Amino acid sequence: MNKKPLILVTNDDGITAPGIRTLIEVMNTIGDVVVVAPDSPQSAMGHAITINSTLYCSEMSNIVGPQKEYQCSGTPADCVKLAINELLDRKPDICVSGINHGSNSSINVVYSGTMSAAIEAGIEGIPAIGFSLLDYRWNADFNPLKPYIEKITLASLQNKQRADVVLNVNFPVLPDGEIKGIRVCRQAKANWVEKFDKRQSPMGRDYYWLTGEFIDEDKGKDTDEWALSQGYVSVVPTQFDLTAHNAIQELNSWGFEN
Repeated sequence: MNKKPLILVTNDDGITAPGIRTLIEVMNTIGDVVVVAPDSPQSAMGHAITINSTLYCSEMSNIVGPQKEYQCSGTPADCVKLAINELLDRKPDICVSGINHGSNSSINVVYSGTMSAAIEAGIEGIPAIGFSLLDYRWNADFNPLKPYIEKITLASLQNKQRADVVLNVNFPVLPDGEIKGIRVCRQAKANWVEKFDKRQSPMGRDYYWLTGEFIDEDKGKDTDEWALSQGYVSVVPTQFDLTAHNAIQELNSWGFEN
């Protein structure tokens, strides 16, 4: 008799976020689920880990569903490390992270705690997927995403996704809710033009709010930004080997070895 796949679920919006509750619901139809997620929002934490303070983790009670759940005081990457090294009795077959409240397409992947949790699983040799919805609202409608999340997760398991290739999946927000389909894409060349809104506290101390505008100058029709603008789910294969392999030959011509 085949065992059900063991699925590790995490996120960066916190264990009570509606996005992760939807993801847990879908994963319970696929396998045995263990949730290890931050006890409070950890958005835009990137791949930060806790090294100068203690980590706390406790099992949740009064859970609705068959899954086990743990809340952790650390970052998304901490949650994955703790799950693999302390909480689970066997290696997960897959790790899914999200569903993030907000975009992790294009350059956003660099800052994303959602994707960093998935990448941490990949580093540990576990196939992983990060899911995000282009809607920052707490009460966003995640229901239309369920069949696509199920389809992508099952495809990953059935096709034995490589652990060194982590999938970055983003969902568009459409007025009619009708998603056109799924597109495998490259990451668009886009960036944030950032500004700081300088203000002063009642005590006379300067403080700053980070603001900015997202600029996509990539005209390609094979990017995640294009797919999302056209009503498709974008799937971008990402990697944690940051080597610019195409630059090695150029750097070797700089005469470092002479």
